Amino acid sequence: MLFNSIHFLFFFPIVTILFYLLKHKWRWVLLFIASTYFYSAFYLPYILILYFIIIIDYICGLLIEKSDKKLKLFWLVFSIISNIGLLTYFKYYNFFVDVFIDFVPKLKHISIILPIGLSFHTFQSLSYTIEVYKGNQKAEKHIGYFANYVLFFPQMVAGPIETYARLGNELKTNHKFKYKNIAAGLRLILYGLFVKMCIADNFAPMVNDFYNNPTQFHSAYAWVALFAFSIQIYADFYGYSTIAIGAAKLLGIDLMNNFNQPYFATSFYQFWQRWHISLTTWFRNYVFFPLGGSYVNSLKWVFNILLVFALSGFWHGANYTFIIWGLAHGFFYLTEKQFLKIIPKTIPSTKLQNILGGILTFTLITLIWVLFRAENMDKAITVFKQCFSYTLIAQSHLSLHFETAIMFLIFIVFEILLYQSRFDFYLKNLNIYIRWTVYTTLILCIILFSGIQSFQFIYFQF
Repeated sequence: MLFNSIHFLFFFPIVTILFYLLKHKWRWVLLFIASTYFYSAFYLPYILILYFIIIIDYICGLLIEKSDKKLKLFWLVFSIISNIGLLTYFKYYNFFVDVFIDFVPKLKHISIILPIGLSFHTFQSLSYTIEVYKGNQKAEKHIGYFANYVLFFPQMVAGPIETYARLGNELKTNHKFKYKNIAAGLRLILYGLFVKMCIADNFAPMVNDFYNNPTQFHSAYAWVALFAFSIQIYADFYGYSTIAIGAAKLLGIDLMNNFNQPYFATSFYQFWQRWHISLTTWFRNYVFFPLGGSYVNSLKWVFNILLVFALSGFWHGANYTFIIWGLAHGFFYLTEKQFLKIIPKTIPSTKLQNILGGILTFTLITLIWVLFRAENMDKAITVFKQCFSYTLIAQSHLSLHFETAIMFLIFIVFEILLYQSRFDFYLKNLNIYIRWTVYTTLILCIILFSGIQSFQFIYFQF
């Protein structure tokens, strides 16, 4: 079920009304049924995979808590193998067949439909068992609450990836009906729909036209398409996260912010502090820190950084392009760490450093996105060649409608206004007439200028 669908338009108000009508002790049942229905609307059989994850990690959490040191480790490893094993089979099986087929000729490709959002589910559930093992989290005795932690429908398909300490406690709290939560939630949903339907979905056709036939466009159009994809993927994922946070807020439940104006970053370090914050936090806490973090020698630190970025890339998809995408980010992250030591000697103005750093960071990130968007390395290389070919091909061009340009300008204005803030926080402090002018403008944009096609959220594939 898509957030921007008629199906959700009827489903969510019913769930919200029932949520506040029911006594607190029965709300977990409603959320479990609603989340099961929400996910089953995509592909019914795969809800069984999530049930399997729930049962395994629920039992492992209990066994870890009551076992001795050796058995604790055994049950943790069992949980990790179960989750990563499922993820590997559904997402990476055919990738590893390609890698090892020369050594094991009997390996065969199989047709597998990847369960939507499986990477998010496995990482969120794993964080629970890891925290129980570390002693930071008590094992949950109520399987219903734990099931809702894994299944909670607003963020179940594309995050943000929450810890049990945050979301588990939120699900257990007896949330009362509050106007401020309803107002904040509706504001976030409205803005998220605008960002997704009016920005991401309007840039998508232009990006698709270019990537389908990159050699048909000269270098100027190629660069336009590359920047268009930077906007599309940000608007798509940011829009989803904003709707998810808003939907949860309507139920009184707070989800973490997953974005903080990442394209205003002046370095790769800042970018990863602001982009997909929940995933960055997960890799930092459960991969980078266990490897020694920054408290290791320089060579080991470089290796750890590159490994984390490579794994982050591989998490996104079973393709060499994603691994190279991650390593490219790691390379530029390490390069700028070294370069920043000499910048003050050459560019004394901090303001000028930030401006140049922001332009350079955004340009490099835009180029690296090619690896993320291209179907394979051959297509990625073709795109890079087209960007720097400086050939003039008159017969093809990329079109950006005037209405899309206006909506993009509205989006940019909001990005500037919302710096270090959030749409609901910012709007609640404005004059009522200004607020309703903003609401009306966004609603009209959604009604009149939404993308002709409805595109599935990009991160659903992960």
